[in-house]
Amino acid sequence: MPPLHAIAIFAAGIVAGTINTVVGSGTLFTFPVLLGFGYPPVTANVSNTVGLVPGSVTGAIGYRRELSGQRARVTQLAGASLMGGIIGAVLLLSLPASAFKEIVPAFIAIALILIVVQPRLSKLLARHRPHGRTRPGPLVMLGVFAGGIYGGYFGAAQGIMVLAILSLGLDDELQRLNAVKVVLTGLVNLVSGVVFIFAAHVAWGAAGLIAAGSLIGGVVGARYGRRLSPGVLRAVIVVVGITAIVRLLA
Repeated sequence: MPPLHAIAIFAAGIVAGTINTVVGSGTLFTFPVLLGFGYPPVTANVSNTVGLVPGSVTGAIGYRRELSGQRARVTQLAGASLMGGIIGAVLLLSLPASAFKEIVPAFIAIALILIVVQPRLSKLLARHRPHGRTRPGPLVMLGVFAGGIYGGYFGAAQGIMVLAILSLGLDDELQRLNAVKVVLTGLVNLVSGVVFIFAAHVAWGAAGLIAAGSLIGGVVGARYGRRLSPGVLRAVIVVVGITAIVRLLA
């Protein structure tokens, strides 16, 4: 691997780890970088998923204060995320690679739309948040399960989806729900990553560089990420996402 490619992948891992902790769309940075360096789409997705696991761990540790007192809630939701992640990973490996290449541009487009409308979505969710409902109901469990399937298959903007589901179904502070989101999306990456390690081709060089970068990014996101300019962050993500769509369609 050329040194410049290695540096770019490592840097993308840092950015992705930071954004996954704060928002939840870091895949829109690492995935296009791997595509740009010639990795096949499925290999890029598999390697990216494996590489982003460490960033979820450091991000969750950084949110340990917000996670305090939420063990029962996280435990209950974790089962739905794990099951969904396994199903999503199996779907990725079972469906033809051509199907993934055709489906992913649409997924990226959906992710970009979610990122653009995220500020309005957050305000809307805040107004409609249920009062007094602190335990996940069937609809929240089903939503988290569906989010896990999506995350196991691809994962871009999985965090935004899961946070929206949690905000609609649970009455709690947004930062506490975001901490739960970090754990749940991390579990999806972990379980789907394990499936990929045993059943798919992982580009270990790229995955290792993303892992090292995401470790740093998770710490940065938990400590400083809330200070990032949301508008600039969204603009950069949109540009990178559009680039990925063009690359896939080309």
